[in-house]
Amino acid sequence: MTLKQYLILMTLTAIFCWMIWFSVLYLIDPGVAGILGFIFFYLSLFLALAGTLSVLGLLLRMKFGKEEAVFKTVITSFRQAMMLSLLLISSLFLKSKNLLTWWNVIFLVLAVVVLEFFFMSYNKKR
Repeated sequence: MTLKQYLILMTLTAIFCWMIWFSVLYLIDPGVAGILGFIFFYLSLFLALAGTLSVLGLLLRMKFGKEEAVFKTVITSFRQAMMLSLLLISSLFLKSKNLLTWWNVIFLVLAVVVLEFFFMSYNKKR
């Protein structure tokens, strides 16, 4: 798969996920849907954020980043998009349960930073 094909496919997938999220947002009543409605809400938002952030991260890395292999840039941007999306979804879920506090946010951010440092050091060893 070429970089152009990847960008087109990922952009179309992200747009599709945003359409699904808006459909869930406007068509599903959370009082009636139960747990399945919340799963669709969070999952579709996670996938939409991950796709969007992955494309944006890749484009920014290609424009402003150092020259490195394209597949490494794609993998790094996708990994970081997934972690940032997970951070945002976790924060949103904690907020919905009235559990979002500043120390929880610090813990979540530190967990993502430690995980990213692990991946960075693991990739340097290989």
